[in-house]
Amino acid sequence: MTAIRKFFVLVSAFATTAATAQYTDEINSNRPGKSMSAFAVGETVLQFETGIYGIYEEHDVLNYKAKGVGLDAQIRYGAFMEELELIADLQYQFDAYTNALETTMRNDFRQITIGAKYMFFDPDKNYKPKINLLSWKANHKWRWRNLIPALGGYAGVNLIGKNNPYSFPTDGLSPKAALITHNHFGKWVWINNIIADKITTDYPSYGIISTVTRGFNAKWSGFIEFQGYKSDWYADGVLRTGAAYLLNPMMQFDASISGNFKNTPLIAYGGVGFSWRFDADYRDILLPGKGEREDELKKEQDKKNKDKEKKREERRNKRRDAVTPEPEPAPDGGK
Repeated sequence: MTAIRKFFVLVSAFATTAATAQYTDEINSNRPGKSMSAFAVGETVLQFETGIYGIYEEHDVLNYKAKGVGLDAQIRYGAFMEELELIADLQYQFDAYTNALETTMRNDFRQITIGAKYMFFDPDKNYKPKINLLSWKANHKWRWRNLIPALGGYAGVNLIGKNNPYSFPTDGLSPKAALITHNHFGKWVWINNIIADKITTDYPSYGIISTVTRGFNAKWSGFIEFQGYKSDWYADGVLRTGAAYLLNPMMQFDASISGNFKNTPLIAYGGVGFSWRFDADYRDILLPGKGEREDELKKEQDKKNKDKEKKREERRNKRRDAVTPEPEPAPDGGK
Protein backbone atom coordinates (compact mmCIF):
# COMPACT_ATOMS: atom_id res chain seq x y z
CA MET A 1 0.00 0.00 0.00
CA THR A 2 1.43 3.37 -1.00
CA ALA A 3 1.78 6.26 1.45
CA ILE A 4 -1.06 8.18 -0.20
CA ARG A 5 -3.36 5.19 0.03
CA LYS A 6 -2.43 4.69 3.70
CA PHE A 7 -3.43 8.28 4.44
CA PHE A 8 -6.76 7.92 2.74
CA VAL A 9 -7.61 4.86 4.77
CA LEU A 10 -8.18 7.41 7.53
CA VAL A 11 -10.18 9.80 5.37
CA SER A 12 -12.32 7.20 3.64
CA ALA A 13 -13.04 5.47 6.94
CA PHE A 14 -15.29 8.33 7.95
CA ALA A 15 -16.18 9.91 4.63
CA THR A 16 -16.99 7.17 2.15
CA THR A 17 -17.96 3.97 3.92
CA ALA A 18 -21.46 2.63 4.32
CA ALA A 19 -21.08 2.33 8.07
CA THR A 20 -22.61 4.77 10.51
CA ALA A 21 -19.63 4.53 12.85
CA GLN A 22 -17.70 7.74 13.47
CA TYR A 23 -14.65 6.10 15.06
CA THR A 24 -11.48 5.74 12.97
CA ASP A 25 -8.22 3.94 13.62
CA GLU A 26 -6.34 7.25 13.59
CA ILE A 27 -7.09 10.58 15.24
CA ASN A 28 -9.39 12.94 13.33
CA SER A 29 -8.67 16.48 14.52
CA ASN A 30 -10.40 19.71 13.50
CA ARG A 31 -7.07 21.50 13.89
CA PRO A 32 -5.35 23.49 12.58
CA GLY A 33 -8.37 24.98 10.79
CA LYS A 34 -11.41 26.52 12.44
CA SER A 35 -14.13 24.48 10.74
CA MET A 36 -15.84 21.45 12.28
CA SER A 37 -16.17 18.12 10.50
CA ALA A 38 -19.66 16.63 10.21
CA PHE A 39 -18.35 13.39 11.73
CA ALA A 40 -17.97 12.79 15.46
CA VAL A 41 -14.99 11.26 17.27
CA GLY A 42 -16.91 8.09 18.20
CA GLU A 43 -18.91 7.03 21.23
CA THR A 44 -16.96 7.22 24.55
CA VAL A 45 -13.90 8.73 22.79
CA LEU A 46 -12.35 11.78 24.49
CA GLN A 47 -10.21 14.13 22.40
CA PHE A 48 -8.18 17.25 23.28
CA GLU A 49 -7.14 19.76 20.62
CA THR A 50 -5.05 22.63 21.90
CA GLY A 51 -2.51 25.18 20.73
CA ILE A 52 -0.64 28.42 21.35
CA TYR A 53 -0.69 31.36 18.97
CA GLY A 54 0.80 34.80 18.51
CA ILE A 55 -1.28 37.72 17.28
CA TYR A 56 -0.54 41.17 15.88
CA GLU A 57 -3.28 43.73 15.31
CA GLU A 58 -3.07 47.28 13.93
CA HIS A 59 -5.86 49.75 13.13
CA ASP A 60 -5.13 52.57 10.66
CA VAL A 61 -8.16 54.69 11.60
CA LEU A 62 -8.34 54.25 15.37
CA ASN A 63 -4.55 54.33 15.55
CA TYR A 64 -3.93 51.45 17.93
CA LYS A 65 -1.75 48.33 18.00
CA ALA A 66 -2.03 45.11 19.95
CA LYS A 67 0.51 42.32 20.30
CA GLY A 68 0.11 39.19 22.36
CA VAL A 69 -0.18 35.44 22.71
CA GLY A 70 -3.10 33.17 23.34
CA LEU A 71 -4.09 29.63 24.23
CA ASP A 72 -6.96 27.78 22.65
CA ALA A 73 -8.44 24.40 23.44
CA GLN A 74 -11.27 22.25 22.16
CA ILE A 75 -12.48 19.30 24.22
CA ARG A 76 -14.55 16.76 22.26
CA TYR A 77 -16.42 13.78 23.68
CA GLY A 78 -18.54 11.21 21.86
CA ALA A 79 -21.66 10.69 23.96
CA PHE A 80 -24.64 8.29 23.87
CA MET A 81 -24.29 7.39 20.18
CA GLU A 82 -21.74 7.37 17.36
CA GLU A 83 -23.16 10.45 15.63
CA LEU A 84 -23.29 12.76 18.68
CA GLU A 85 -20.41 14.80 20.06
CA LEU A 86 -20.20 17.24 22.99
CA ILE A 87 -17.77 20.14 22.50
CA ALA A 88 -16.22 22.77 24.76
CA ASP A 89 -14.39 25.52 22.84
CA LEU A 90 -12.10 27.82 24.87
CA GLN A 91 -9.70 30.63 23.98
CA TYR A 92 -7.71 32.84 26.38
CA GLN A 93 -5.49 35.74 25.31
CA PHE A 94 -2.78 37.98 26.85
CA ASP A 95 -1.75 41.13 24.97
CA ALA A 96 -0.46 44.69 25.15
CA TYR A 97 -2.89 47.25 23.71
CA THR A 98 -1.27 50.55 22.71
CA ASN A 99 -3.07 53.69 21.53
CA ALA A 100 -1.96 57.31 21.23
CA LEU A 101 -2.19 57.85 24.98
CA GLU A 102 -1.16 54.68 26.80
CA THR A 103 -0.39 50.99 26.80
CA THR A 104 -2.78 48.64 28.57
CA MET A 105 -2.08 45.04 29.47
CA ARG A 106 -5.13 42.90 28.80
CA ASN A 107 -6.04 39.28 29.45
CA ASP A 108 -9.34 37.47 29.32
CA PHE A 109 -11.29 34.77 27.51
CA ARG A 110 -11.93 35.55 23.88
CA GLN A 111 -14.28 32.58 23.67
CA ILE A 112 -16.12 30.15 25.92
CA THR A 113 -18.65 28.10 23.95
CA ILE A 114 -20.31 24.88 25.06
CA GLY A 115 -22.32 22.88 22.56
CA ALA A 116 -23.13 19.64 20.77
CA LYS A 117 -22.78 18.39 17.21
CA TYR A 118 -24.89 15.71 15.55
CA MET A 119 -24.47 14.13 12.12
CA PHE A 120 -28.03 13.70 10.85
CA PHE A 121 -27.35 12.58 7.28
CA ASP A 122 -24.70 10.24 5.88
CA PRO A 123 -25.10 9.60 2.12
CA ASP A 124 -23.21 6.32 2.46
CA LYS A 125 -25.35 4.90 5.24
CA ASN A 126 -26.77 1.56 4.10
CA TYR A 127 -25.12 2.05 0.71
CA LYS A 128 -23.20 -0.98 -0.55
CA PRO A 129 -21.34 -0.33 -3.80
CA LYS A 130 -20.78 -3.22 -6.17
CA ILE A 131 -17.35 -4.69 -5.52
CA ASN A 132 -14.99 -5.40 -8.38
CA LEU A 133 -12.86 -8.32 -7.25
CA LEU A 134 -10.23 -7.72 -9.92
CA SER A 135 -9.62 -3.96 -9.79
CA TRP A 136 -8.69 -1.68 -6.88
CA LYS A 137 -8.92 1.25 -9.29
CA ALA A 138 -12.50 0.42 -10.26
CA ASN A 139 -13.52 0.30 -6.61
CA HIS A 140 -12.06 3.78 -6.00
CA LYS A 141 -13.02 5.60 -9.18
CA TRP A 142 -14.96 8.86 -9.20
CA ARG A 143 -18.68 8.53 -8.53
CA TRP A 144 -21.22 11.31 -9.00
CA ARG A 145 -22.75 10.42 -5.64
CA ASN A 146 -19.58 11.88 -4.05
CA LEU A 147 -21.19 15.28 -4.66
CA ILE A 148 -23.78 14.47 -1.99
CA PRO A 149 -22.35 15.76 1.31
CA ALA A 150 -22.63 14.34 4.79
CA LEU A 151 -24.63 16.80 6.90
CA GLY A 152 -24.27 17.75 10.52
CA GLY A 153 -25.71 20.33 12.84
CA TYR A 154 -24.18 22.21 15.77
CA ALA A 155 -25.92 24.12 18.57
CA GLY A 156 -24.21 25.82 21.47
CA VAL A 157 -24.14 28.75 23.84
CA ASN A 158 -21.53 31.52 24.27
CA LEU A 159 -20.67 32.30 27.89
CA ILE A 160 -18.72 35.55 27.33
CA GLY A 161 -20.40 38.33 29.26
CA LYS A 162 -20.06 42.05 29.85
CA ASN A 163 -16.81 43.99 30.29
CA ASN A 164 -14.79 41.64 28.14
CA PRO A 165 -12.05 43.58 26.28
CA TYR A 166 -12.25 41.26 23.26
CA SER A 167 -15.99 41.25 22.69
CA PHE A 168 -18.85 43.69 22.28
CA PRO A 169 -21.15 44.11 25.31
CA THR A 170 -23.69 41.33 25.78
CA ASP A 171 -26.10 40.27 28.48
CA GLY A 172 -24.10 37.13 29.22
CA LEU A 173 -25.39 34.12 27.31
CA SER A 174 -25.98 33.99 23.57
CA PRO A 175 -26.71 31.10 21.19
CA LYS A 176 -24.60 29.78 18.34
CA ALA A 177 -25.71 27.39 15.58
CA ALA A 178 -24.12 25.94 12.45
CA LEU A 179 -24.94 23.73 9.49
CA ILE A 180 -22.02 21.50 8.47
CA THR A 181 -21.38 19.90 5.07
CA HIS A 182 -18.62 17.36 4.43
CA ASN A 183 -17.50 16.05 1.01
CA HIS A 184 -14.76 13.61 0.08
CA PHE A 185 -13.40 13.88 -3.48
CA GLY A 186 -10.75 11.22 -3.87
CA LYS A 187 -7.60 12.84 -2.47
CA TRP A 188 -9.41 15.93 -1.21
CA VAL A 189 -11.80 16.73 1.65
CA TRP A 190 -14.03 19.80 1.53
CA ILE A 191 -15.84 21.02 4.66
CA ASN A 192 -18.20 23.98 4.98
CA ASN A 193 -19.66 25.51 8.14
CA ILE A 194 -22.53 28.00 7.77
CA ILE A 195 -22.74 29.83 11.08
CA ALA A 196 -25.21 32.05 12.96
CA ASP A 197 -23.64 33.43 16.14
CA LYS A 198 -24.82 35.60 19.04
CA ILE A 199 -28.26 35.46 17.45
CA THR A 200 -30.27 37.02 20.27
CA THR A 201 -27.92 39.97 20.92
CA ASP A 202 -27.94 43.44 19.41
CA TYR A 203 -25.18 42.37 17.02
CA PRO A 204 -25.90 38.94 15.54
CA SER A 205 -23.12 37.59 13.33
CA TYR A 206 -23.47 35.40 10.23
CA GLY A 207 -20.64 33.73 8.40
CA ILE A 208 -19.09 30.78 6.62
CA ILE A 209 -15.91 28.72 6.99
CA SER A 210 -14.80 26.73 3.96
CA THR A 211 -11.84 24.33 4.33
CA VAL A 212 -10.07 22.20 1.73
CA THR A 213 -7.67 19.52 3.03
CA ARG A 214 -5.29 17.24 1.18
CA GLY A 215 -2.99 14.46 2.35
CA PHE A 216 0.56 14.42 0.99
CA ASN A 217 1.57 11.05 2.46
CA ALA A 218 0.79 8.79 5.44
CA LYS A 219 2.01 11.44 7.93
CA TRP A 220 1.58 14.89 6.37
CA SER A 221 -1.52 16.81 5.33
CA GLY A 222 -2.14 20.43 4.42
CA PHE A 223 -5.13 22.76 4.26
CA ILE A 224 -6.32 26.13 3.02
CA GLU A 225 -9.33 27.85 4.55
CA PHE A 226 -11.45 30.94 4.11
CA GLN A 227 -13.61 32.41 6.85
CA GLY A 228 -15.98 35.31 6.33
CA TYR A 229 -18.32 36.85 8.86
CA LYS A 230 -20.54 39.91 9.01
CA SER A 231 -22.43 41.81 11.70
CA ASP A 232 -23.27 45.42 12.53
CA TRP A 233 -20.42 45.33 15.05
CA TYR A 234 -17.66 43.85 12.88
CA ALA A 235 -17.19 42.22 9.46
CA ASP A 236 -14.09 40.66 7.95
CA GLY A 237 -12.60 37.88 5.87
CA VAL A 238 -9.69 35.67 6.96
CA LEU A 239 -7.47 33.34 4.96
CA ARG A 240 -5.63 30.47 6.72
CA THR A 241 -3.19 27.83 5.65
CA GLY A 242 -1.11 25.25 7.44
CA ALA A 243 -0.09 21.63 7.83
CA ALA A 244 -0.49 18.73 10.25
CA TYR A 245 1.85 15.86 11.11
CA LEU A 246 0.56 12.54 12.44
CA LEU A 247 2.98 11.51 15.18
CA ASN A 248 1.13 8.24 15.87
CA PRO A 249 -2.49 7.06 15.59
CA MET A 250 -3.41 8.98 18.76
CA MET A 251 -1.38 12.22 18.43
CA GLN A 252 -1.05 15.00 15.88
CA PHE A 253 1.05 18.17 15.68
CA ASP A 254 0.08 21.17 13.53
CA ALA A 255 1.12 24.67 12.52
CA SER A 256 -0.75 27.45 10.73
CA ILE A 257 -0.74 31.12 9.78
CA SER A 258 -3.62 33.44 8.96
CA GLY A 259 -4.38 36.99 7.98
CA ASN A 260 -7.35 39.15 7.06
CA PHE A 261 -8.13 41.35 4.05
CA LYS A 262 -8.31 44.86 5.49
CA ASN A 263 -6.40 47.28 7.70
CA THR A 264 -9.23 48.43 9.99
CA PRO A 265 -7.82 46.47 11.70
CA LEU A 266 -5.08 44.44 10.09
CA ILE A 267 -4.77 41.09 11.91
CA ALA A 268 -2.07 38.43 11.61
CA TYR A 269 -1.91 35.10 13.47
CA GLY A 270 0.60 32.29 13.67
CA GLY A 271 0.46 29.23 15.88
CA VAL A 272 1.30 25.63 16.63
CA GLY A 273 -0.88 22.97 18.18
CA PHE A 274 -1.29 19.44 19.42
CA SER A 275 -4.19 16.99 19.34
CA TRP A 276 -4.49 13.86 21.49
CA ARG A 277 -7.16 11.17 21.61
CA PHE A 278 -8.06 8.85 24.49
CA ASP A 279 -10.11 5.87 23.34
CA ALA A 280 -9.42 3.14 25.92
CA ASP A 281 -13.14 2.97 26.74
CA TYR A 282 -14.20 2.59 23.13
CA ARG A 283 -15.92 -0.69 22.29
CA ASP A 284 -15.78 -1.75 18.67
CA ILE A 285 -19.27 -1.90 17.21
CA LEU A 286 -20.17 -4.33 14.45
CA LEU A 287 -21.99 -2.29 11.85
CA PRO A 288 -23.13 -2.98 8.29
CA GLY A 289 -20.28 -1.38 6.46
CA LYS A 290 -16.60 -1.73 5.88
CA GLY A 291 -16.10 -4.83 8.06
CA GLU A 292 -18.97 -6.71 6.49
CA ARG A 293 -17.89 -5.74 2.96
CA GLU A 294 -14.39 -7.03 3.71
CA ASP A 295 -15.85 -10.34 4.98
CA GLU A 296 -18.03 -10.56 1.90
CA LEU A 297 -15.07 -9.84 -0.34
CA LYS A 298 -12.96 -12.50 1.39
CA LYS A 299 -15.70 -15.13 1.08
CA GLU A 300 -16.20 -14.38 -2.61
CA GLN A 301 -12.47 -14.50 -3.25
CA ASP A 302 -12.11 -17.81 -1.35
CA LYS A 303 -14.95 -19.34 -3.37
CA LYS A 304 -13.40 -18.10 -6.59
CA ASN A 305 -10.02 -19.58 -5.65
CA LYS A 306 -11.63 -22.93 -4.79
CA ASP A 307 -13.46 -22.98 -8.14
CA LYS A 308 -10.22 -22.26 -9.98
CA GLU A 309 -8.38 -25.00 -8.11
CA LYS A 310 -11.17 -27.49 -8.84
CA LYS A 311 -11.03 -26.68 -12.56
CA ARG A 312 -7.24 -27.00 -12.60
CA GLU A 313 -7.52 -30.39 -10.89
CA GLU A 314 -10.06 -31.55 -13.45
CA ARG A 315 -7.76 -30.48 -16.32
CA ARG A 316 -4.82 -32.30 -14.74
CA ASN A 317 -6.89 -35.45 -14.39
CA LYS A 318 -7.96 -35.30 -18.04
CA ARG A 319 -4.37 -34.86 -19.24
CA ARG A 320 -3.20 -37.77 -17.06
CA ASP A 321 -5.96 -40.03 -18.39
CA ALA A 322 -5.05 -39.11 -21.98
CA VAL A 323 -1.36 -40.10 -21.69
CA THR A 324 -1.62 -43.06 -19.31
CA PRO A 325 -2.53 -46.38 -21.13
CA GLU A 326 -5.00 -48.81 -19.66
CA PRO A 327 -3.14 -51.63 -17.79
CA GLU A 328 -3.14 -54.94 -19.72
CA PRO A 329 -4.80 -57.87 -18.01
CA ALA A 330 -2.39 -60.33 -16.40
CA PRO A 331 -1.97 -63.77 -18.07
CA ASP A 332 -3.77 -66.71 -16.50
CA GLY A 333 -2.10 -67.67 -13.32
CA GLY A 334 -0.15 -64.47 -13.16
CA LYS A 335 -0.10 -62.29 -10.18
